[in-house]
Amino acid sequence: MWTSDQWKDYALLDCGGGERLERWGDYLLVRPDPQAIWRREGSHPGWKNCHARYQRSSTGGGQWVRRQVPERWTLGYGPLTFNIKPMNFKHTGLFPEQAANWDFAMERIRSAGRPVSVLNLFAYTGGATAACAAAGARVCHVDAARGMVAWARENAAASGLSGAPIRWIVDDCGKFVEREIRRGRTYDAVIMDPPSYGRGPSGEIWKLEENLPAFLELTAQVLSDRPLFFIINSYTTGLAPSVLTYLLETIVTRRYGGHTESRELGLPVSATGLFLPCGAAGRWVAD
Repeated sequence: MWTSDQWKDYALLDCGGGERLERWGDYLLVRPDPQAIWRREGSHPGWKNCHARYQRSSTGGGQWVRRQVPERWTLGYGPLTFNIKPMNFKHTGLFPEQAANWDFAMERIRSAGRPVSVLNLFAYTGGATAACAAAGARVCHVDAARGMVAWARENAAASGLSGAPIRWIVDDCGKFVEREIRRGRTYDAVIMDPPSYGRGPSGEIWKLEENLPAFLELTAQVLSDRPLFFIINSYTTGLAPSVLTYLLETIVTRRYGGHTESRELGLPVSATGLFLPCGAAGRWVAD
């Protein structure tokens, strides 16, 4: 398991009973978590005295029950600063377990000894974009949701990266990659965080298990002659990390050499010393 254990402004304090108790800066939040199915043993006072709790509705969805939480606040990770905004479907605009991938990408970029270009697909609010730009890379940030791209730009500005070489693209990721292939544009690294399920701008249905292999084949065509790394994130329940390894090995390694490693991503739980699994990631790395 790759763990994100270098946070100072965030902590997973406890989890169990289908929920997690987290500290986001000065605020304690309780959110549902489908992985935390064990009985909650901790007695942290935050369970009763949290600043906000996301409560699911019996008819689907849910809502935040707030006490003393502002509409937005900031959270730091090393040189990066993120805007946190509790939003629909329990999200806050940041996945703290991804810090393990940010650290990995930043180290690879800084040690490359040459200019590096990164393509970040399904880029959400730009955690990986900010990390790669802070490490000195040129980044192309692509997401189909205009609001998420605007949020990512806010995060880059908060991190002191307003002048960094970042292209902000609002587009369907598949169509954008197809155009980049036609243009002959290439990248030294690719990061992708595709959804488990979604719909394209023309009503196309995306299912990760069905569409990821072809999309990976397509995206591999925009890798440069000397690629550095390729990261795939997956939050699809039941998709084993070894599946990501197999995909990257058969599509990327066969063409470029290098090697692939895939693991669960996890967060340390302060109350127990254990780790909460938070999806998986596959990393191809050039030798």
